Amino acid sequence: MADITKNYQVEGMTCGHCEKSVQEEIGEIAGVADVNASAESGTVSVSGAGFTDEQIAEAVEEAGYAVK
Repeated sequence: MADITKNYQVEGMTCGHCEKSVQEEIGEIAGVADVNASAESGTVSVSGAGFTDEQIAEAVEEAGYAVK
């Protein structure tokens, strides 16, 4: 399965700690190879293969934020 990169809008991230929390939760999902969260733009970029949008949304919610 080829790697893909998907971008998500995330509500509530305001600082570096927020970014780290989101990145850690998403990084635990099987198939995720790279995660880059930006509080400034309110986005998260996820690269890898085999993950679902639902898994990403659940991980973001676990970190205390919401996918738009």
